Amino acid sequence: MNNDLEQRYRAVRGRIAEAAHSLQATPPLLLAVSKKHSSAAIRTLYMLGQRDFGESYWQEAETKMQALEDLDLVWHFIGPIQSNKTRPIAEHFHWVHSVEREKIARRLSEQRPDHLPPLNLCLQVNIDQEASKSGVLPEAVLPLAQAIQGLPKIRLRGLMCIPRRREDPVQRRASFHHLAELGRALARAGMPIDTLSMGMSDDLEAAIAEGSTILRIGTALFGERQKTVTNPS
Repeated sequence: MNNDLEQRYRAVRGRIAEAAHSLQATPPLLLAVSKKHSSAAIRTLYMLGQRDFGESYWQEAETKMQALEDLDLVWHFIGPIQSNKTRPIAEHFHWVHSVEREKIARRLSEQRPDHLPPLNLCLQVNIDQEASKSGVLPEAVLPLAQAIQGLPKIRLRGLMCIPRRREDPVQRRASFHHLAELGRALARAGMPIDTLSMGMSDDLEAAIAEGSTILRIGTALFGERQKTVTNPS
């Protein structure tokens, strides 16, 4: 298993490097989406040099954080945020990619411990306006960003999206281009935006072409997800 994981990791790194080189772009940060995968797999990737990991469920993440507390990992929360889960997220994560409401941002700000650095936030944008997906609509991004940018103990870094699944790579790239345009609009409004969290296993090249700074990669690294993690260590 470890050998397969290492091979997949090096293959993903190779894809990122090749795409960035061909586009003369800065290689984005690789965020390993470790939800539904074991602590042992995370430890293996850590030994290969990976530091940033993404989780979607607090209970699962808590178990892994305890098992891996000896490692200097950077934890990203990438799932839907319930109001009753904001405190542990504010207390234990370095990044949150899935903020879509001012209320959630305010709770994260209020509950972030004073001794920790500001919590890095991205606004999740429902870039293709799909009824089945979470996220703020594109036209509401600027008002939401303006409402939360001055909150203490958080730092608005940028935008995140999960585009509609499409076979046509041109259409995929159009969604990423739209998010990048929204990011540029925030920058023109005077916000120090530096992050576009976009691109996954099957579309990372299109995302890099449109300026992705964080790629969220799960399946290409870990293989298919387990249905449950009965023994996360």
